[in-house]
Order: sequence, then structure tokens, then C-alpha cells
Amino acid sequence: MSNNDPTMAVTRLFDPQEMKSADLSAARMGMMPAALIANAGNAVAEWVLALVPRPGMVALLAGPGDNGADAVAAAGHLRERGLTTHTFGLSRSVGDAFDGPLGSFDPECYDLVIDGLFGAGLSRVVEGDAREAIERLNRSATPVLSIDLPSGVSGLSGEVLGVAVQADDCITFERRKPGHLLATGRTLCGRVHVRQIGMPAQALAEAVAGHAPLYASEPDLWRAHLFRPSAAGHKFDRGHVAVLSGGASQTGAARLSAMAALRGGAGLVTVLSPPSAVLVNAAHLTAIMLKSCGDEEALADQLSDRRLNAFVLGPGFGVGDRARRYTLAILSSDRRLVLDADGLTSFQDEPNLLSLPADAGWEGDTRLVLTPHAGEFARLFPDLASTDLAKPERARRAAARSGAVVVLKGADTVIAAPDGRAAINTSGSLWLATAGSGDVLAGIIAAQLAQGLPTFEAACAAVWIHGRAGELFGPGLIAEDLPGLVPKVLSELLV
Repeated sequence: MSNNDPTMAVTRLFDPQEMKSADLSAARMGMMPAALIANAGNAVAEWVLALVPRPGMVALLAGPGDNGADAVAAAGHLRERGLTTHTFGLSRSVGDAFDGPLGSFDPECYDLVIDGLFGAGLSRVVEGDAREAIERLNRSATPVLSIDLPSGVSGLSGEVLGVAVQADDCITFERRKPGHLLATGRTLCGRVHVRQIGMPAQALAEAVAGHAPLYASEPDLWRAHLFRPSAAGHKFDRGHVAVLSGGASQTGAARLSAMAALRGGAGLVTVLSPPSAVLVNAAHLTAIMLKSCGDEEALADQLSDRRLNAFVLGPGFGVGDRARRYTLAILSSDRRLVLDADGLTSFQDEPNLLSLPADAGWEGDTRLVLTPHAGEFARLFPDLASTDLAKPERARRAAARSGAVVVLKGADTVIAAPDGRAAINTSGSLWLATAGSGDVLAGIIAAQLAQGLPTFEAACAAVWIHGRAGELFGPGLIAEDLPGLVPKVLSELLV
């Protein structure tokens, strides 16, 4: 299997059903479940030995499935290496493998608790003794290492099924699951560590053959697409972004987008301003150009300059028919467009107008990026927002319907393409939840589009860059801080 096969990339996420299929394929190839369980137990033990001073006391919580078997195997490896282990299970029916029932488990007695109650495939609400044990564990200060996922977290959606373990670390095998990155699982996993346990590469490939891929959006997924200027290059090589401004009292959001586009790598950026706001914008802009654009005739004049190759419409623009007309004019001119904020809301009563035909691509790729938060998504795609589908599937269906790359924002932002590809962003900070943060993201996306990145990779890269910038600042972050942090992130990526 080629190292360049995206199926095998470490960024590829496997949902619970895909991992189950991989286990079955591995068994057909001669890698029996018992061998994988032994290898998983050894991987857990190796990690624990790096954490717990010897001699140490380790409690293992073992459920009825493979996770429980992994925990029992880990207990054996740990005892062989001098640690004292006590294994607690849902019943005493398994004989010598268990030291007691979950009801007798006291987390305060141990240096570490290994959580192996339930794995990624959990689909029912946690109840009874398991729930009580998890609640006791969460109230304690004892460190927790979860096997696969914290018990109680859905591996498919990241949702908590009744109650879930708050882990300090999580060790999973072969590939991460969506639940490691989707809320609320993302906040319960702690640090996630992936260990290889001998699963045949062919088994992994067979398990996902023909499936729409879901990735972790991190540099390995899209770094190769980033624009790298040449010594003989010039600013027009890096594209020209145009950001449409709102009226005189609504100009700040467009300027945030414009500065983010410039810092994000675009060679030139122009703010297209209604005449009433030209003086306001002029008082704040230096490296960013400014042009008056007060009606559709003026917009058509700007669109006649083919060097303007990426547009942002929405931040502070105003909601209504004017936003719809401008959007459709830009799209009909075969330009790449990031539609955000007011631009999205303007289509809430006519979302079908944003459905690009299959042959309306830009050089074979979609030219439209939609950047809704949950509320905007619900206004544009009310039927999808009201379903129980996991977030990546909701975004995928919206992308297929609209013909656009959809950036469904949140603490677990999902990016989806019309062809079914989707990715969950891995960077970010809680401090990014601040006014204007989305305007900055729109500008960073536009910068990547202007530089010629494929639309899906452009959106993935921009969301990650935006999140990483937030990580670099920390508490006190405001949107104005973000553009200035983008060059630091780019310098990390382009080494």
C-alpha cells in the first residue's frame, strides 16, 4: 500500500463501524482478535509505565467488550512489570480476571485509573453501576487514562451518552475516531495518543474502501498545497482579494477580513466600499487599497479586472436583496467567493439560490465557500440542522446540496466538500469565541483561495491557521489581534 494513499494517511479518521470492519478484515488475513488485544494491552502498559512511579497502584475498569479485554490484557502486562493492579468489572462472572465489581471501586486508592469500560462503538446511555463508577471517578483527583475513548463518549458523534469519563490522556489504536475531535468528546479526551498494534494496512484500506473520507484537519493534510513564493515572483502571483464593505457605521468587519487576507498571504487586497463609507475606510487603511463600489454597475466594473480573483462578502455588509444580487454577480463572473455573516443570512428565505450546478466549478473545483455558525446553518439548512446526524454528515449534505465547501464553525469546526470529503479542525482556543473572529477567518480563507489553493484545502488550511493564531495569543484575545499572529503561524508551516 503506497505511503501516498490518502486512505492510509494518519489524518484519516475511522468511525466505529469502519474500525469494526478493519478488525474483521484483519481476522480474515490471519491477524486474530486475541493478538490485537494482546498488542493493545501491551501498548497501554508501556504508556502507563512512563506515568506511574514503581511500585504503583493501578485500577482498571473493564467493560464487556473489546475495551474491557484490552484493559484485562494491560493488567497482566503491568503485573509482570511490578505494578499492583486491581481490575473492576460490571459483574463477577469472568472469574479470575476481575478483582471486584464496579460498585467496590474507589478511585482515591490508586495512583492511576485505566478506563476500559466502553469503547468508540457505544450507542446506548450509560446507566447503573457504570454510571455511578464514572461519577465517582470524575469527582476524584486521580489521573485517568482512557482506552480508545473516554467511556460514555460516542466515537461517531463525540456526544456524551448520559455520562462520560473526563480523561487526562486517551490512548487509541491505529487511527483516531471522530469522537476524539468532535464536541463534547474533544474536551473529555485530554491528550490523545495513537499507537499501532499490528493491524494490516490492507485491512484498514478495505474497511474504508468506497467511503467518503473524514480527516483530521492538520498540516499533514494540506501543507503541500500552501503557496510558496519564488525569488522571481511578484505580488500578483499571490492573488488579489476584494472585500465588500458595509455602510459608514458597519465598516470594521470588512477591514478585519481585509487585513486577515493580506496577512494570510494575498499579494494585494482591496476594500470595495459604498460611497458613504469611503472616508471612514480611508481613515483606517494603508497597505490595503480602497475603491468606491456603490451599485451593481460599479461592481461589474471591478469584476472586469480579472486580477481580482477572490472575494469576501458578508462581514458588516448588511442583510437583504443587495447582498443576494452582489453574491450572484460575483459567482456568475466565475470568481471565488467566501460568503459569510450577513451574506449567508441574506439567503435564508431563498437558500436554493446558493445551489451551484454541478458544472459551475472554478477550474474543476467549486468556487464558493460558505462559513456558517450553527445559527446561520439552521437558517440555510433547517432540515439538516434538526436531524440527529453527526456534525460531519450534516456539513457533507449541506455541501452536496449547495455545491460549495461548507465551513460549519464551532469549537469543533467541520469543513466539507461537495464530493463528500470532510475534515474536523484540530487547532483552536476557547478565546477565539470573540466578536469579529469569524470576519478574520473569512479573510484568511480568501487569501488561500487567491493564492490558488484547491477550495477544500484552502478552507481547511485557513481554519487551522486561524485556530493556531488563537492558541498563540491566549487570554484577552480580541479579533484585531489575530491578523498579526498569522505570519507567525505561516512561518511555522512553511519551514
